[in-house]
Amino acid sequence: MPHRVANFFRSSTHSLEHQVSNLAKKSSSGSRGRASPPGSGRTTGSELVAYVSEEELDDSHAPPYVPRLKMGDSRTSSFTSDSHKEKDHGHHHRLSFPGMHFGRSNKESHVHLPASLDWKLESPPIVMYGNAENSTGALLSGQLFLNIKDEALEIESFTATLNVRVAQKKPFANHCAECTSQCTEIKKWSLLEHPLVMMRGQHSFPFSVLMEGHLPASMETPLVSISYEFKAEAIPRSNGITSVAPIRLEKVLDVRRSLPASETPHHSVRVFPPTNIKASAHYPHVIHPIGSYTLALRLDGIAKLNPRVNTVEYWKLKKLTWRLEETIKTVAPACGRHSPRVGDSTEDAQHKKGIVRSDTRVIGEKTLFSGWKSDYTNANDAKVELELEYSLGKHAKSACDTKSQDGTEVSHQLMVEMVVSQEWAPVNKPSLVTHTGVGRILRMHFGTILTERGGIGISWDNEAPPIYQDVPPSPPAYSQETNLHSDASIAEMIEPLDGALAGDPIQRLAEEEGGRPRGHQRASSEGR
Repeated sequence: MPHRVANFFRSSTHSLEHQVSNLAKKSSSGSRGRASPPGSGRTTGSELVAYVSEEELDDSHAPPYVPRLKMGDSRTSSFTSDSHKEKDHGHHHRLSFPGMHFGRSNKESHVHLPASLDWKLESPPIVMYGNAENSTGALLSGQLFLNIKDEALEIESFTATLNVRVAQKKPFANHCAECTSQCTEIKKWSLLEHPLVMMRGQHSFPFSVLMEGHLPASMETPLVSISYEFKAEAIPRSNGITSVAPIRLEKVLDVRRSLPASETPHHSVRVFPPTNIKASAHYPHVIHPIGSYTLALRLDGIAKLNPRVNTVEYWKLKKLTWRLEETIKTVAPACGRHSPRVGDSTEDAQHKKGIVRSDTRVIGEKTLFSGWKSDYTNANDAKVELELEYSLGKHAKSACDTKSQDGTEVSHQLMVEMVVSQEWAPVNKPSLVTHTGVGRILRMHFGTILTERGGIGISWDNEAPPIYQDVPPSPPAYSQETNLHSDASIAEMIEPLDGALAGDPIQRLAEEEGGRPRGHQRASSEGR
């Protein structure tokens, strides 16, 4: 790009100098035959430039300005010297680029904001435990901080809203904004009931909401995206001269759902007729986006004895491929303008209410050509065993399993595909293997639930303190048996304190040692 710009200026400058030199030659020859206008003297550079720009310049690539001419040309030195005399010697010519601005524009200015908004969430991450039918939802609580920078500022209104936005990637009508995005309000807070003058400093406003369990989790898929938007707006009151811009805060919340996982793995058995192959698989039913999981697979019935010809037929595993597939279904609703009318038929009305969209994509796959154990020693008990590790792709953008009321549904399944070929060999010589050319593709599908990890796995209703009805009875009261004893008996039960003993301390120590065994006395004397 720099060499093109240089060639552009170089070509335009040379063509302009050539035309100016030709014009100077014509003007010098024409001035001999006719006299110059009185008072004009000789032709000035400004007149020459105006004349050239109107009649002689025909180069479409030439810029609208005239660069400095070379001083070595004798034909142009006469008028260039006069033009330079009219200008200051300290002035330097600069190339200007009107369409290019480097740095900050003059229109940009620092706008003084009298206040700013910030927030702090006090609740744990928003995780809904259980499915949409049984979940109790999740709590969202926090504080909004309004920082006043001026000495005083009057706030006319202060509101906050929590919305869920559903954006259709393939809407009902392609160029309709209402069909593309639907926004539903979950909660709205009016943090100021009336206008209030606030002094400089930080002012906090708490907020909280219980998000119901039927709400879908946040997701980003090729068909639909679901996001939760939190918006806060404080509107200062204008003073009548200048209007103050509203102070806004916009945040996006990440809402997740965690489904419970079974402690024991699922067991599935598949039979593939017309062969006798039977596949037995043990796999976890619930997986998470991060981590790897194991599927234990065993193939039985892969050998068959043919007594008539005294041979054994084998099914040998040649290739194994696993894939994690994600299926997305959603209903693209129609807005008010595209909704069915009264005169439409039933089929047209159902079609105009919404279009069902579906898409299937692969979020993890791998192909194996080895890694399993085969045992063909006994034809009646031949088997193939393997442990298959699978996980999501490194850069896969997946969505967790969900099923919402608006028709959005996300499901997953693990597909295992095996390629087996048939071979036979004599019973006495099993090493003489002959390929029959017969092959089979064995395909299995295992339903899998992809969900987020539950963390501590305790819902908000289980974390709450017990209510008044659930408080157990108080501890038992003290017994009144001590009232039966007299004061003397109570005094005998109390042991005397060491500080209350009278007499000399040395004598008291001797009395204590007198009651000890001799071994203890000797040890104490040796210690002294």
